[in-house]
Amino acid sequence: MRFLIDILHPAHVHFFHHFIRECERFGHSAVITARRKEMATDLLESYGHPYRAISAIGRHKIDLVWELLARNRALADIVRETRPDALLGIMGISIAAVGKKVGVPSYVFYDTENATVSNWLTFPRATEVITPRCYQKRVRGQHVTYPGYHELAYLHPNRFAPDPDVRARLGVGPRERYFLVRFVSWGASHDFFQRGFTPEGKRRLLQILGQRGRVFVSSEGPLPADLEPLRLPVSPASIHHVIAGADLLVGESATMASEAAVLGVPAVFCSPVGRGYTDDQERRYGLVRNVKREFDAIRAAVEILDRNGADAGIEEPRAHWAGRRRLLLSENIDVTAWMLDHFGVRPAAAPGVVRGASRRQSAEPVPV
Repeated sequence: MRFLIDILHPAHVHFFHHFIRECERFGHSAVITARRKEMATDLLESYGHPYRAISAIGRHKIDLVWELLARNRALADIVRETRPDALLGIMGISIAAVGKKVGVPSYVFYDTENATVSNWLTFPRATEVITPRCYQKRVRGQHVTYPGYHELAYLHPNRFAPDPDVRARLGVGPRERYFLVRFVSWGASHDFFQRGFTPEGKRRLLQILGQRGRVFVSSEGPLPADLEPLRLPVSPASIHHVIAGADLLVGESATMASEAAVLGVPAVFCSPVGRGYTDDQERRYGLVRNVKREFDAIRAAVEILDRNGADAGIEEPRAHWAGRRRLLLSENIDVTAWMLDHFGVRPAAAPGVVRGASRRQSAEPVPV
């Protein structure tokens, strides 16, 4: 089989990386189209995945409309040229439209409920919309769910092992605590009318964390000059190793909060609009604290670090969080393995597509 995989964000590269490698191992192939956004194309190159860049993110939100139109035209041309058996992507606004137009099945993975406009445009056009089981909104169209989170496609123990030397590379002592803070640009289509930490709030958060350990900042945009020395001093390709070694993650990125959770690191996620998956990770495992205001994020971070869960009888925080991670892994799946079976990539699952458990359907084979 030949898949076309459309990449819109750096996290999408991580999500599909192991699936692409496994496809190649079993004799299939993938055509990759990409958007030039932050580190997406850099990550594709670091993984050794050839790609075609077909659009670039603009400076203003209105540019998203013009980018989408140009992107759809370019994608349609590549689909006609390469004739893939299926189109795969996260969010999937382009693959659903192009797939419907040219008659190629499109499979959209998504986990963001508040992307109202793009979901309204995308879901009815897709062949399947595939979400984690914790997705909180109704899906218009063919809906398939799986027991897991996007981040378990690349951070499940079958796919990822933390680098034990990450502390040395950061210049952090073996018993020294360090924290990772993530600020986003708020430029995504689902970020309209939303804002994150104020400059004053950023300074206050970093000051308070700095009193309790080393602080490193990962930021999509520029930082105030006085905060720039705190920027993470290693390649973004190492970010998951940095998260795995951290004592706490605080930030505006739901993806990074979830990455921390599946790695057994407590996270504080601050956003005016939450996510079903981070809500699930808080309710089931207590690994994420979801808050809406910067003041509440600072307070939650202090509670986690200073109390160490004393109200829950925690004597050794790392062992406590590792236990919660074990529970999370026991109740969720290796998402890449699920994808391989879903799309009939592995010989045991071929031929055809195998659907996962859905709220409306039982599992059954379906031709691509």
